[in-house]
Amino acid sequence: MKDILIMGIESSCDETSVAIVKNGREVLSNVINSQIKIHEQYGGVVPEIASRCHTEVINGIMKEALKQANVTLDDIDAIAVTQGPGLVGALLVGVSYAKGLSFVTGKPLVAVNHIEGHIAGDYLTHKDLKPPFLCLIISGGHTHLVNVKSYNEFEVLGKTRDDAIGEAFDKVARVVGLGYPGGPKVDNLSKEGKPNIKLPVTHFDNLDFSFSGIKTAVINLNHKDPNINKADLCASFQTAVTEMLITNIKKAVNIYSSDKIAIAGGVSRNSFIRNSFDNLAQELNIKVFYPEPILCTDNAAMIAAAGYYNFINGERADLSLNAVPNLKIGE
Repeated sequence: MKDILIMGIESSCDETSVAIVKNGREVLSNVINSQIKIHEQYGGVVPEIASRCHTEVINGIMKEALKQANVTLDDIDAIAVTQGPGLVGALLVGVSYAKGLSFVTGKPLVAVNHIEGHIAGDYLTHKDLKPPFLCLIISGGHTHLVNVKSYNEFEVLGKTRDDAIGEAFDKVARVVGLGYPGGPKVDNLSKEGKPNIKLPVTHFDNLDFSFSGIKTAVINLNHKDPNINKADLCASFQTAVTEMLITNIKKAVNIYSSDKIAIAGGVSRNSFIRNSFDNLAQELNIKVFYPEPILCTDNAAMIAAAGYYNFINGERADLSLNAVPNLKIGE
């Protein structure tokens, strides 16, 4: 059986990435150009600057991805690109570039949902992982609990009603003076503190999440007492948001009788969250899967992996494909 090579293109936020993936599971190359250093001075991603940076580097990134994979465009079977969700200007750079490549080469074009891409990141790390399973996507822009019924079927069981978890991490980091990006910095400082500050944790009858109340409580405590122990505050925040994640996963495991939980997205790199889920796996006698760190944050390998399953499912896009910044999973 012939190997299928998918080129993935990702430009939904502040990473420009192109990857080559074989048969949806083997990464031949995954070139990522991060804009973190550029956006750091602004305390967050500036959409106009992100779009410009994508435009400047994407062609060179594509050529480097082919070089590292030791293949040519002729060897590629299809071009998969992030259609959404994300920043509209940033998405348009990747979508336009992918359409141009498809037109010039005659290669099929495949649209990929960014959130479904995060789920596929686990397939690249865990070659034996197959649906059905539950997946918790936790990132700067998303917090979703998804029932992965098949490679192409997704049911959203719960999502955030306000801030995404990564957004809450970034805002807390900014308030306590850690800067951007906040997630890794909060994680590191938390190791020096104790979770001894009581913060409000909101639970719902369903599987939704809410991080705004916890974030606001941290901001108010810091404003009330600027000398409050920042390490303790970060440790308490991290513990509170993790409690919410764990509570909903326990409920979902019970409802859906699942013994496989995949974690995905940038926040899945958080060491405290990983340790907490490792403990949960032992407690409930289930398996927990995480992507390797490079596949947690935005990258094109995960887009190529998801694109592979869309491609073999017969899904094709034409040159009218457009970016959809608010694209929902499963659409």
